[in-house]
Amino acid sequence: MRTRKTPIFLMATFMSITMLSLSSMKANATEPTSQKTFLKPYSAVYSTIWKKGISLKVEGKQTLSKKVDDLWHFVFTADSMIASLNESSTFYVKDHQIIPQKYEYKSSALGKKRSAVLTFDWENNLVRNDIKDKPWNLAINPNTLDKLSIQLQVRQDLKMGKNEFDYQIADGGYIKNWRFKREKMETIETKLGRVSAIKIIRTDNLEKGKKTSFWFVPKFDYLLVKLEHKEDGESYRLDIESMSQS
Repeated sequence: MRTRKTPIFLMATFMSITMLSLSSMKANATEPTSQKTFLKPYSAVYSTIWKKGISLKVEGKQTLSKKVDDLWHFVFTADSMIASLNESSTFYVKDHQIIPQKYEYKSSALGKKRSAVLTFDWENNLVRNDIKDKPWNLAINPNTLDKLSIQLQVRQDLKMGKNEFDYQIADGGYIKNWRFKREKMETIETKLGRVSAIKIIRTDNLEKGKKTSFWFVPKFDYLLVKLEHKEDGESYRLDIESMSQS
C-alpha cells in the first residue's frame, strides 16, 4: 500500500517561491550580470489547507538570504501539531542558473524522524547522498538542481522570459525530470491585494492523475502567491499570508 505524505511535506515539495536582490558590495566592485538580475532577498509566510475527509491548516515560512563568497541560502520551515519540516539549500548563481552546493532535509512526523544531506561535487559531476549516515555518490549532469532550489530556478526563468521549463532534480537517490508549462495571465485575490499573476502548470505528472497549478506575480519579482494541487480524491491549496524584502 502506498504511504501518504503529510500535507506539510506536500507543501514543501510543490511550493515555488523566492526572490533576491544583492547586498551592496564594495563601492568600486563589479558583480556578474546574472547576480544583478537575480531575485531579491525576502521572507514570506504561506498557509495551506489540505482536504481529504477533514481539513488541516499548516503554516510555512521561506527565507532567501545572501551570504559571503557569492553564496545564497534558501530555507523552508513548517510546523503543525503532528509534523515539522526544515529544508535548506546553499547555492551560487552563474549565467542565471542556480548551482547548488548543499541541500539539507530534516523532518519529524508522528514520532518518526528523517534526515538527508546532499553535497554537490561539480568538478566530478557527482552528488554525495548522506542518508541515515550511509553516504554514497550519484552521477549528475550539469545544471542539476535539488528539490528546494528548483523553486527559485522556475521564478528566475520566468523573469528571463521563458515559456517552457524542463529540469533535472537530484532527489531520493534518483535523477528526476520535472517539467512545467506557462499558461495565461490571471487576476486573483490574495492577502497582498488583487494582483495580476502568471499561471504555470506542472506537466510531467499529468498522466498520473495529478494536477498542480502555480501563480507567480511579476509585480513582486515573480513571487509565488498561490498553488493548487489535486490527486486521488484529495486536494490542497497554498496561499500567501505575508511577504517582506530584506
